[in-house]
Formats: sequence, C-alpha cells, structure tokens
Amino acid sequence: MANTLTSLIPDAFAAMDVVSRELVGFIPGISRDTSADRVAINQSLRIPVVGANTAGLDITPAMAFPARADQTVANVALTITKQRAYPFSWTNEERYSLNQGPGVLTINQGQIAQAMRAAVNEMESDIAVAANLGGSRAYGTAGTTAFATNLGESAQIKKILDDNGAPGVDRSLVVNTSAGAALRTLLNNPLNANTSLSGDMTRQGVILGVNGFNFRESAQVVTSTAGAMASATSTSAAFTVGQTAIPLATAGTGVVAAGDIITFANDTNKYVVSAVSFAGANPASGDTITLAAPGLRVAQGVATRAITVVAAAARNIGFSRNAIVFATRLPSSVERDLAFMKEIVTDPVSGISFEIAGYPGIDMATYHIRACWGVKVIKPEHISILLG
Repeated sequence: MANTLTSLIPDAFAAMDVVSRELVGFIPGISRDTSADRVAINQSLRIPVVGANTAGLDITPAMAFPARADQTVANVALTITKQRAYPFSWTNEERYSLNQGPGVLTINQGQIAQAMRAAVNEMESDIAVAANLGGSRAYGTAGTTAFATNLGESAQIKKILDDNGAPGVDRSLVVNTSAGAALRTLLNNPLNANTSLSGDMTRQGVILGVNGFNFRESAQVVTSTAGAMASATSTSAAFTVGQTAIPLATAGTGVVAAGDIITFANDTNKYVVSAVSFAGANPASGDTITLAAPGLRVAQGVATRAITVVAAAARNIGFSRNAIVFATRLPSSVERDLAFMKEIVTDPVSGISFEIAGYPGIDMATYHIRACWGVKVIKPEHISILLG
C-alpha cells in the first residue's frame, strides 16, 4: 500500500528543525538510567542509597579482630509509569490527493515534529514536578523574578547544596524564561562584561556557568500554588538539627501538602515539605509535618513556633546530576504486534529516542510516536529551589 512507514523516515529527520520547540533544561542535566530496558511498565527498578556513616570510633591497639560493622543500605524505587503514544493517521486517498499538489512531505514533517515536541514537553514537565516536590530547602522571594539585579541568588542556592554535602561538580540551575531574560539583561550590561555570555551559548541548553552551575532554561518550570495552612504552630517540644518530623499543635486552619515551602519562627531557612509518604497534614487535628532531608538546620528550645507557608512562586531548581534519575526506553517488542514496520528516531533537542510505528487499516494507516519513561528524586539533599 502507498501509506508505508519507510517513506516517513526521511520526513522524521527533516522534521526536527521545522516545528517550534519549547526550551528543554531538565533532561540534559539529570541522570539517565540505561538499565530501564529490563523494567516493565509499573515495575520498580531499585536504586541503592547509602546513608551517612555514623559509626566513627577511636583506633585502639588490641590483639583481637575488629567487630563487625554492618550497614543497612536503603533504596528508592524508580518505576516506569508512562507508556505513551502520539498518533496521527492518513488514508490512501488523502496522501494521493496531496501528492497531486504540494505533496505530503511538509505535513508529515510537522506531524512527526509536533508529536516529539509533545512527548518531550511531557517528559520535561514530569521531571520539573518531581524536582519541585523533592527539593530540600528554598531561597529567594516569592513573586520576585530571580536575577533582577545580580547573581547573588545562585550563590545562595550553591550554599544550600554545599551545606547538604551535594557533589560540587555537574550541577545545573534550571530557570524559567522570566529569570532567563533577567539573567541575559544583567549579563549584557557593559558593567558586567567580565561575566558575559561569551561562547557558552553554543552549549545545548546552557546559558552560562556561574558559581558551579550550568544555567539552563526550561519552559516547564513549575509555578506553585501556595498551601492553605494558616495560623499553625508546632507543639512545644524541642527541635534538633536534622529533625524531619514536626508535630503540630491543635491550632490553625487548612492543610499543608507535599511540595509546600514553610518557615519557622526564629529560623530563616525555607524548608520543603517532603513528598515521601506524605499526603498532607492538618494542624487542627494535631498532625505531623515531614520535612525533606536533611531536615532542620537550626535547633530550637521548648516552645511553640509559628509556621508560615511561603506564597505561590516559580520554582527554579538547582541540583546535582545524581539527585534525579530519569529512565526512558522504547515500548517492548518481545512479541509481534500488528505494526507493519517500526523504526527508531532520536530527537536532537533532548537526546530522547522514539519509536515510530505504523499500523495498517483498510485503505489507511495510523502512525504512533512512542516512548516509555519514569522519573524519581533519589537525593532530596542535592536539590534546592530558587523562588521567583
């Protein structure tokens, strides 16, 4: 039949630069797990997470073997949660009629490029949402565009990661286009010529490198909705550094949920409410808030402490590459399905590979642009949020 996949493959490669594409900043900056090929949809890939060594001891000479030093190695589960296809169809008569005039090539190019565009945007959005929910602490002023006057915010995001012990290399700071525009305006000022964009714009998705970060832009940076909890306080128990469970007194209204950012009286840090096993806490019920690792940075004595929820804000994300794992693979082809042909094409913007599959009908065919993926934050300590 005339409607064959083979004729689409040149279109697929030609299509890459035809359709407008949103900025992709998260995908190039995170870890990509190639072992996902062995994981089926909704199965979990266990990623080991080694905790801190707290068993330090003095060396004492003795004629004896040392005692065992067993450790419990935790893990987090990465699940391939999405199996997505972006379809379009053609009848033979439609292709024939177009080929009598302008030809079907241009339309096929646009359809393939738009399908890849939609898939990559969905992947990028999933990563942005996971990073937003999985951060450790935040810095900045809600509702104020980052980098409006200087680069100082990036130094504070670096400080959070450094204080948390995150690796000092291969870090990214992904910002929205408003922060990107402010950054370019700042750096194009002649007074800032020593930090100009120079050749860094030639690096895919990277604006420049400052304070150890590759600055990237993304169209999918999350703008949060502020939590509804108000007039809440903690109980009068003492707090210790590193504490993550914060019991609430039976006062206040509303609910605080995963991803909300809160502050405590007598503590300037902005803490992220953990997304791990946490569906929300109601102060009126005396529930407990769980903070993301590494928990509180300031010890507090016995007293109730007012808790404030940070207002809605853009959530620009600073992180080390190992903080977030993204697994993507092609749909399983263990058994034959009805496709008359399948091919693989890699998107040069994101580096993601997609399967193009053609399915026959009666005098027509439907084409799917397909991929499977999942995302997981494995080290909240290695993610910080820059409010905007």
